[in-house]
Amino acid sequence: MSMNIDFNKNEDVMKLAMSELRRRFEQVSLGGGKKAIEKQKLKNKLTARERIELLCDKEKPFVEIGAFAGWEMYEEQGGCPSGGTVAGVGYVSGRQCIILANDQTVKAGAWFPITGKKNLRLQEIAMENHLPVIYLVDSAGVFLPMQDEIFPDKEHFGRIFRNNARMSAMGIPQVAAVMGACVAGGAYLPIMSDETLMVEGNGSIFLAGPYLVKAAIGEDVDTETLGGAVTHTEISGIADYKFKTEQECIAQVRRIMDKMGKKKTAGFDRIASKPPAKDPQELYGILPSDATRPYDMLDIISRIVDDSVFDEFKKDYGKTILCGYARIDGWAVGIVANQRKIIRTKKGEMQMGGVIYNDSADKSARFIMNCNQKKIPLVFLQDVTGFMVGSRSEHSGIIKDGAKMVNDHCNYR
Repeated sequence: MSMNIDFNKNEDVMKLAMSELRRRFEQVSLGGGKKAIEKQKLKNKLTARERIELLCDKEKPFVEIGAFAGWEMYEEQGGCPSGGTVAGVGYVSGRQCIILANDQTVKAGAWFPITGKKNLRLQEIAMENHLPVIYLVDSAGVFLPMQDEIFPDKEHFGRIFRNNARMSAMGIPQVAAVMGACVAGGAYLPIMSDETLMVEGNGSIFLAGPYLVKAAIGEDVDTETLGGAVTHTEISGIADYKFKTEQECIAQVRRIMDKMGKKKTAGFDRIASKPPAKDPQELYGILPSDATRPYDMLDIISRIVDDSVFDEFKKDYGKTILCGYARIDGWAVGIVANQRKIIRTKKGEMQMGGVIYNDSADKSARFIMNCNQKKIPLVFLQDVTGFMVGSRSEHSGIIKDGAKMVNDHCNYR
């Protein structure tokens, strides 16, 4: 395959695709739109992204996760950009952590089904990597027109509270800063956290708001008296700190993170990083815009890993999956990647790129076990059609070999 030909043919197409991706990111970054952001400002409130920017260390990156969650979903309800939350992995006072921020500009921060799914995924990442969690709370609670799809089932919103409890048992710190509404079932999240901070005037926590209280028992009560920062830090005792401004509140979160004890390191191996020897910018031309066209995944790997050095495992066996060792940003990793080239085996058999055959499943299962033994993380580069089908494949035990690969992945520690 000629790299120059592929690069020239695909570079412009890939750059157009990246331009479109950036345009979409700019769109979702506005949350509920400029008018909703202006309303937030009139209440003397920061947006979710501004809060995260103020919270995180300036010299370290914030890696956003799930920015396109909810893309083109719930359009009849007005949409739900980024699932109504901004979330990811960042550094606060030098400590790597998970950050989850409700976006109040999207339906007052209400929870859609995709919101719960996204938040559960971030909690799973925290548990798998033993990372502290910071919740920046500003939510009107469940989106009522869809409440039957949001709360009660196993993978619904209610599981978030189970995860709160599990993380507490695992010794994972959780800090909640309440900067706006925190209503009904959602009120449990900050109170099940280890420390709760509130902003006076805007932050509130209650199971039922003033209107529902009036309807239920006839009591007239305002928001601040019912569940404001003064109420919960001086009377109920369910919150721990109160602040006049969001800036003061976020500064306290940083001080809390600064005082956390050092956790045991993962044990992963790292040395000084080196840039890839081959230009990563060429990735825009290597990866075909047409998903049906073959390409060599080794060309992709060589533009990602340090010094473009990749030590391939079982190079001449199970060639539709590439396995091997490398370093990325200095970290030792194992890479499992689908090979998209057409393969001819020693037996003369033609194998389609991007398809998992018996030999490639067997090979990757063994490699995953090796990486587990070496205590190094795995990086998956996925571009896969699926397992090979047909009587020949079934008679050769593709289910058995595929199950071994899945089992070894599931048991990875």
